[in-house]
Amino acid sequence: MSKNKSLLLLMLVIALGSACKSRQYSRNNKQIEKDAKKDNPSPISYTTVSYIDAFKGIAIEEMNKYGIPASITLAQGILESGSGASDLAKYANNHFGIKCTSDWKGKAYYKDDDQRDDCFRVYKDPRESYKDHSEFLKRKRYAALFELDKNDYRNWAIGLKNAGYATNPKYPDLLINLIEKYQLYQYDQSESEREKLAREDKVFKEINANIPNEKKLYTPVNVAPKDPPASLENGKYHVVQAGETLYKISQLYKISVDDLKALNQLSDNNIKVGQKLMVVK
Repeated sequence: MSKNKSLLLLMLVIALGSACKSRQYSRNNKQIEKDAKKDNPSPISYTTVSYIDAFKGIAIEEMNKYGIPASITLAQGILESGSGASDLAKYANNHFGIKCTSDWKGKAYYKDDDQRDDCFRVYKDPRESYKDHSEFLKRKRYAALFELDKNDYRNWAIGLKNAGYATNPKYPDLLINLIEKYQLYQYDQSESEREKLAREDKVFKEINANIPNEKKLYTPVNVAPKDPPASLENGKYHVVQAGETLYKISQLYKISVDDLKALNQLSDNNIKVGQKLMVVK
């Protein structure tokens, strides 16, 4: 076979594999959406004002725990979820665009973001998303922000951008404009020097404890570890896609390579595109 033909064949295999994965992600999302509609058949359609009213309580709770201004949290929620109107917010209860990581134990919703079909966390309710937002910020790159007063929304907005939270150079202005337009600063609270020191001590202990595990805790993965969006034939068989290995498939379905080989009577690790592998007994 000529080099050009081989290249064309490889490109075709990759394209087919990509199309298959996109169909799997689409089926996964439709199931997530179906479950969300079943759990909440009459979802709330928020205005920005009603969104603020709905989530100011949890934003204040998180502020009092960690020192993140409630105004900042609410402004980020408004901006990133479209005041609760985005598909991520409606179906995945994900108001801050937090992605799947290797330690994520829940389901996933897939949509294009930094890459095609990025993996986003699905929460049981929006409050979980707000709490996870605080956990997301408790790492070394954002540590200096927790030294700010918990009503210093301007420097929090600027600090988030400088620490790499967003690539948009206007991100601080977007947050500050929302805070001032909707007077979100009214939910921020001052604290005494004693309260501030006690809060900082607690937060920095947690940040320092996270540092050895930051790569695992915060590096996005392509597929949710517990809930891979795979369509199994007859509920048992995985169809091998381009670029997959036995190890990768074993990680996808939380099964050892040896068990995978035993289930399929494989004498070695060689597999081919289109091959059907039993992954469920």
